[in-house]
Amino acid sequence: MTSLAFSPDGQRFVTGSGDGTAKVWDAFTGKALLTLKGHSGYVWSVAVAPDGQRIITGSGDGTAKLWEAPTGKELLTLRGHSHEIRSVAFSPDARRIVTGSTDTAKVWAAETGEELLALKSHSSDFLSVAFSPDGKRIAAGFRGGTASLWETTSGKELISLKGHSDLVRSVAFSPDGQRVVTGSDDQTARVWDAATGKELLILKGHEGGIAAVAYSPTATTS
Repeated sequence: MTSLAFSPDGQRFVTGSGDGTAKVWDAFTGKALLTLKGHSGYVWSVAVAPDGQRIITGSGDGTAKLWEAPTGKELLTLRGHSHEIRSVAFSPDARRIVTGSTDTAKVWAAETGEELLALKSHSSDFLSVAFSPDGKRIAAGFRGGTASLWETTSGKELISLKGHSDLVRSVAFSPDGQRVVTGSDDQTARVWDAATGKELLILKGHEGGIAAVAYSPTATTS
């Protein structure tokens, strides 16, 4: 299993796999409900839309696919990356999708699959991407050990977060959008001020790289 995401109501979750499929499971019984087939490479990342009606999968085949969550029907294939897609996320209003690849990151219209933006960076290896709670910014983590924040309407890079000594595998915003947490192969997670880029905390204790980070939905930063 390469990735996991819960539906907003907590009743189902989706997993991505190295066999090229994603599966939808009943969160209470563990029963497999749907198998999403169509990718020809690893499914590295999965996400469920905030309304619970759609699923996005990102694959080593360089495409992302949009699926109907209740039925597993394939709705769209997003093509445009030249390398594998490592991370996918929905905007809070479910109208946009961001895909992070080892070539670039792209923002897409979720209804039509139209490419809206390509995010250019000093590092081409986008390993992790996330929308802010208000949908106005995107956080991205890179192989080179940095992370950045971007404006979603213009694609402008706003802030670079520097401090990790190895690749940044995961990024997440706090529920109020005031903080960003990053997880790295340097065995630390770091918390940053999302407005200034100032490093606020270093979380140490792991004996291996950190593959995933997340905030509690009820977390506060005040």
